Amino acid sequence: MHEILVGGIAVAAFAAGLFFLRYWRSSKDPFFLYLMASFWLQSISQLVVGWTRSWNEDTPALYVVRVLAYGLILLAIWTKNQKPG
Repeated sequence: MHEILVGGIAVAAFAAGLFFLRYWRSSKDPFFLYLMASFWLQSISQLVVGWTRSWNEDTPALYVVRVLAYGLILLAIWTKNQKPG
């Protein structure tokens, strides 16, 4: 059951990344590109968790990937709120 739930989370994160990719293609706004990369990074990390049973949820490497993904979200928000000039 655990593998099914982890796979569902991975698919949902990948679908969210596709959603932001569609908006990036139409607007060329880097905000959507950062969000797409963040969700795809989370999707890849969930796939690794599902494939390797030895990698638990409390492994420090998983938190490093999550910090990078959430850092991309913060970077997207920060760059979007920068005033031009």
